[in-house]
Amino acid sequence: MPSTETDRLTPRRPLRLWPAAVLGVLLFLTWLVLPRLVANTQLYAVLGAGLGALAVLVWWIFFSRAPWAERLSALVAMIVGIVVTPYFLHRSVAEGNVGYQFYIWAIPTLAVALAAWALGARKLAGLPRRVTMVASLLLACGIWTLVRNDGLNSDGVAQFSWRWAQTPEARLLSTADEPGVPVATAAAPARADWPGFRGPGRDAALPAVRIETDWSQSPPTELWRRPIGPGTSSFAVGGGLLYTQEQRGEDEVVAAYDLATGEPVWIHRDEARFDDPYVGVGPRATPTLAGGRIYALGATGILNALDARTGRVVWSRDAAADAGAKPPIWGFVSSPLALGDDVVVYTTALAAYDAATGEPRWSGAPSGGTYGSPQLTTVDGVAQIVLQRNAGATGFAPADGTLLWEHPWKGIGILQPAVTADGDLLVSMINEGAMPMGLRRIAVAHGPDGWTVEERWASERLKPSFSSLVVHRNHAFGFDGSLLACVDVADGERAWKGGRYGHGTLLLLPDQDVLLVLSEKGELALVEATPDRFSELGRVPAIEGRTWNQPVLAGDVLLVRNGEEMAAFRLALAGGPG
Repeated sequence: MPSTETDRLTPRRPLRLWPAAVLGVLLFLTWLVLPRLVANTQLYAVLGAGLGALAVLVWWIFFSRAPWAERLSALVAMIVGIVVTPYFLHRSVAEGNVGYQFYIWAIPTLAVALAAWALGARKLAGLPRRVTMVASLLLACGIWTLVRNDGLNSDGVAQFSWRWAQTPEARLLSTADEPGVPVATAAAPARADWPGFRGPGRDAALPAVRIETDWSQSPPTELWRRPIGPGTSSFAVGGGLLYTQEQRGEDEVVAAYDLATGEPVWIHRDEARFDDPYVGVGPRATPTLAGGRIYALGATGILNALDARTGRVVWSRDAAADAGAKPPIWGFVSSPLALGDDVVVYTTALAAYDAATGEPRWSGAPSGGTYGSPQLTTVDGVAQIVLQRNAGATGFAPADGTLLWEHPWKGIGILQPAVTADGDLLVSMINEGAMPMGLRRIAVAHGPDGWTVEERWASERLKPSFSSLVVHRNHAFGFDGSLLACVDVADGERAWKGGRYGHGTLLLLPDQDVLLVLSEKGELALVEATPDRFSELGRVPAIEGRTWNQPVLAGDVLLVRNGEEMAAFRLALAGGPG
């Protein structure tokens, strides 16, 4: 009998399926379960998913025992799916700085679908088997056309919703109280209770404030909550009003709300919309309250000076056009700094404008990008503007923006420099892959020959990325990934690490050694600001959704917000009414 006839009549050996079961389960657990159970493992999950997908393909091509026509047909179906699907994706999945991630998501999905089909269709043959194979693989790609990406969390995990689901912004725009906002009649605030980003010193510290720390007996009391447009802005507070920035449709908004009730008082609009698939929609910076005016920089570079009482435009500039700058990947983030008669902002260069008229005062030389904000600090007895740029830490003269000194450290500057008790600076950086690079302590001094910068130590025992540090009693407290950590500023050695708050934000109450922590999921927590050990004193839910906005404590009113809602809580002051 001819060998071909023998092959035709010889029963084909069954598929080798156990590797598909093992690899498919391991891929699923590594990719989707691991980062939700173990902090700071998203990168390992992505790498593991890629290796798992490769292992499934190797099994299918070389060890599955499937007919070669079937093996090649599966590969062709995968390639067709990956090439065609992007044309039908929601723009938040297909575009921007996460567009490439479709392939990171789709390839493991295809591998899991192939393994699942091989197991589920093992008893099928002929046309039904081939049809179900192609359908399974195309469906694995096609499911991504049904979702939109509402942004990534700080671990790089996409926040998916069905593409037809109404967004929180759309729900806000459909409410009746959004149009026709009344104009305020209250007097302009004589002073700012909280002038802007991270408080008066931009150090997130509130001296002379003491609160009840036993939240089982005196928990935060909710005063009000309301929906708000997207954005990562925080608050300025004064004169019974709070100010923030948000997105409403095609308009970038600066808004004032009544501190006691949360009701809108006035809204200023600019026709601008910034949409980054990583962070999301909306302005990033925090408005600054000074001299009865609100100064606000939008994500596309529009700089406004508004009457704090009415929202009337005093002046407006295109700070990006003035600097010849284009919005970076995550938009312009610099919160304006009010310095007497000047207001200072950073786009790709530090620039000062006349606070009363908006006329340019001075502009420094273009010096690269940053997602930090200018901060007035005294270094070696000299007042200066310090800033963490993408090229490193820098100090500028407030009078004319002259560069005084710099500490080179190439990466992406996001966080605010922190000042130690003896005047040194703690600076940090993330790399181009958005991975934190650790912490450095630098000593900046001024002598007869000019400024000198000395690096005292570098440490990876605390690697901040999204949230700035606070310094208290010769220790720095901040987020190392999604965990809170404490390091000694003398040598950078870690004292403790604990508490799962995601990539949250915090405030320091130095008079009672307490941190007020707002987690990435919108929970409020009290943590002892001591080097002895990690100790959480209390935790309560506050708001829902990804929360990267800096909280504010004005008197006894704590304000929190994210891109969906904001809320106010009254904290019982120590020795005051419960």
